[in-house]
Amino acid sequence: MQSIKFLLLLITFSAMRLVAFSQNWQLVWQDEFDNSIGPDWVFETGNGASGWGNNELEYYRRENATVENGQLVITARRESFNGFNYTSARMKTQGRKSWTYGKIEARIKIPTFSGAWPAFWMLGDNIGSIGWPDCGEIDIMEHVNTDPNAVGTIHWRGPANEHASYGGSRPVNFSDYHVYTIEWTSSSIKWFVDGVQYNEANIQNSVNSTEEFHRNFFILLNFAIGGNWPGFNIDNNAFPAKMYVDWVRVYQNGGGNNNPQPWSQTIEAENFSAQNGVQVEPCNEGGQNVGYIDANDWIAFPSVTIPTSGNYRIDYRVASLNGGGRLSQDLNAGAIVLGAVDIPNTGGWQNWTTVSQTVHINAGTYNPGIFAVSGGWNINWFRFTRL
Repeated sequence: MQSIKFLLLLITFSAMRLVAFSQNWQLVWQDEFDNSIGPDWVFETGNGASGWGNNELEYYRRENATVENGQLVITARRESFNGFNYTSARMKTQGRKSWTYGKIEARIKIPTFSGAWPAFWMLGDNIGSIGWPDCGEIDIMEHVNTDPNAVGTIHWRGPANEHASYGGSRPVNFSDYHVYTIEWTSSSIKWFVDGVQYNEANIQNSVNSTEEFHRNFFILLNFAIGGNWPGFNIDNNAFPAKMYVDWVRVYQNGGGNNNPQPWSQTIEAENFSAQNGVQVEPCNEGGQNVGYIDANDWIAFPSVTIPTSGNYRIDYRVASLNGGGRLSQDLNAGAIVLGAVDIPNTGGWQNWTTVSQTVHINAGTYNPGIFAVSGGWNINWFRFTRL
């Protein structure tokens, strides 16, 4: 949700490609907001650094998000709170749910007035370790002020080490609900409003340094007031103002013909939810890795949804000065043991290699964990890939 800057020459607009790939989208996560806000949302509080990087004017509070008649309602209010003149809400699935590739969509109704900035968007899981824009950002829907268009944009660290962005827009009647969607594969990110595509970005083979968009992203919903993009002329007669979200759904590719890439999900090792005995350190491949691993140490992670039953390859990005280490992958705190992998001597703690195992996993949602059968190795990330 950073300010828009269009760098059209940095990325290929590929809406005219003749080769189309079919997708067999299968629902893997949803929040329908029928009776409450689901457990996978985390609420931001305060005004962030420099107004969330955009000089926004609101103070975010959990209390500004409610459920009414089976819909999430984010209410922006004109009220003095902790030194700010407006309050609103900002919620995210960070640390609880994230995905690499998929069809991500929500049915949303937003108000329009001077100073309004509602958004439905995504950020890379590794934002905490490498920052923005290196983590990547996918804006599924943004709108400012009374502009007639909904906007979809990506932001990333470009090939000249600059903040790069690319986006498009589509006129929308904001007095009603609309379904805002991206279809994100290893080849492209496509934007839709009510099923009509209006923009496409090419990310195939990480063209123009778009490697950020082949990693896990989490979802955000928020309603900002003012900031660098909408400006600071606020219509104070518009409050209280409400952003309505009927539902949010995530689909992933469940198979079919001509799929551009099998389902895959990468988990950064430092994004554990619990651990015993390990430490996090800077990684020469970017971000951080987990190290100082001894026998019987372990790391556990937030839930991963396996979309279909079948065989999966698990890749581990590891390093070891002396070799001889061994790790074991399990699900749900050891309830399901998937097997062990030996760690070779890579010649240094930051000399990385990838080792793999093939396992059978039934469809479902699991909390993965890695147990050190023997120590003496580091891990940067691991990845599940459907075979």
